[in-house]
Amino acid sequence: MNIIKINSDHVGITTGILCAIHCMFSPFFYVYQASISSNNFEASFLWDSMNYIFIIISFIAVYKSVLNSSNSIIKSILFISWFALTILILNEQFEILHLQEVYTYLSASILCVTHFYNLKNCRCDNDDCCSHKKF
Repeated sequence: MNIIKINSDHVGITTGILCAIHCMFSPFFYVYQASISSNNFEASFLWDSMNYIFIIISFIAVYKSVLNSSNSIIKSILFISWFALTILILNEQFEILHLQEVYTYLSASILCVTHFYNLKNCRCDNDDCCSHKKF
């Protein structure tokens, strides 16, 4: 039987890219939604709930990457960038402060780049500490 190994850094990079695509298309979605119907709550709810799905999946990817990383600085950057991204997404959702979208894009980009760095530069002596462990 073949066991499929899922790399948490690959999941993190993919989630970050999908999150960025979601963020880029959100304004177009809301304009389109407003033009076809003013009371389309269901579509808006489904689109907005993707934010929470991205937060959950990215947390799991960060957590698994931190467990498998050999670099303590990378571990810190992963959690800090995930926390910042989560705060920015929740802030946008609940409209607490008016912040520009560039901060959300920046934290998502830092998270993706850090996952990529962790994937490429994890130097472990054995299979138990590196990021290619089973997810």
